[in-house]
Amino acid sequence: MKSKVQFRLRIYRDESIAIGPGKIALLEAIAETGSISAAGRQLGMSYRRAWLLIDEMNKALSSPAVNTAAGGSHGGGSALTPVGEQIVRHYRAIESTARMSAAADIAALTRLLAP
Repeated sequence: MKSKVQFRLRIYRDESIAIGPGKIALLEAIAETGSISAAGRQLGMSYRRAWLLIDEMNKALSSPAVNTAAGGSHGGGSALTPVGEQIVRHYRAIESTARMSAAADIAALTRLLAP
């Protein structure tokens, strides 16, 4: 079996998770697909669940992470705002820094796993 190390950074605002791994994955999928519904499908979640996560995040921020345009004859769509892009960039940078800083301890722990 192969081991896997995964960091789960969450930033809370009051009782809700303002920024976390699921919301980062959703932001990345929206950036890739240009759509909340397509991003949700890509991640195996309903449009409603994806929308609720984005709404919760946008409400927790001083400026929204995602802009949306209603559908219709010209189609809708969603895009990350500069704030959304910054959130993804900083979150991934934190993960990378943490992984590099903890590399020796991670290696020590994984050596303790059964083969």
